[in-house]
Amino acid sequence: TPLDWTTRLKLAVGAARGLAFIHSSCKSLKLIHGNVKSTNILIDHAGNARVSDYGLSIFASPAAAPRPNGYRAPEVTDGNRGGGGVGKITQKSDVYSFGVVLLELLTGKCPSVPDHGSGAEYGSGAGGGVLDLPRWVQSVVREEWTAEVFDLELMRYKDIEEEMVGLLQIAMACTCASPDQRPKDGLRGPDDRGDPRGRRGVVLPVPRQP
Repeated sequence: TPLDWTTRLKLAVGAARGLAFIHSSCKSLKLIHGNVKSTNILIDHAGNARVSDYGLSIFASPAAAPRPNGYRAPEVTDGNRGGGGVGKITQKSDVYSFGVVLLELLTGKCPSVPDHGSGAEYGSGAGGGVLDLPRWVQSVVREEWTAEVFDLELMRYKDIEEEMVGLLQIAMACTCASPDQRPKDGLRGPDDRGDPRGRRGVVLPVPRQP
């Protein structure tokens, strides 16, 4: 059953808080998750998002990233072209991966599954092409076809256009090709303190009550 808009927004906010907690737990160590993707965001009995697959990753080398996939930031997949490996993972690459998760919630498309009907760009990887979801979204928005980005399942909900566009803008900020242009201090939920605008971070909208 497709998720409704309120549930998607609630999961986005919960995942943002979880990732922000990891990033801010120890400022001196600059902790990273390193493998942010939708299958690593679990849902508890109350419908809250829980970021998983994190723990021993703090002892791993930042350069020892898993095989590239549709959630990987450009500097990670292309950062070591000469050596044939992957680049260093950072908090900024975590933010990029989280942005891809947001795009997945908005579009209903999985970045790790080829969708040859979308006209999107594909990267090489094990088992064939991988949908470059951020690039596809950028190309659609550039052509001023923003409405085409959103999952058709969301079109049956009323009065959510502003929230969807707002979340899309956040997702696109998180998936900027340049790490320096991504939110500087990570992501916050709507009730967290801090500057809600600009380079100090981004604040997600408040989920509606069911």
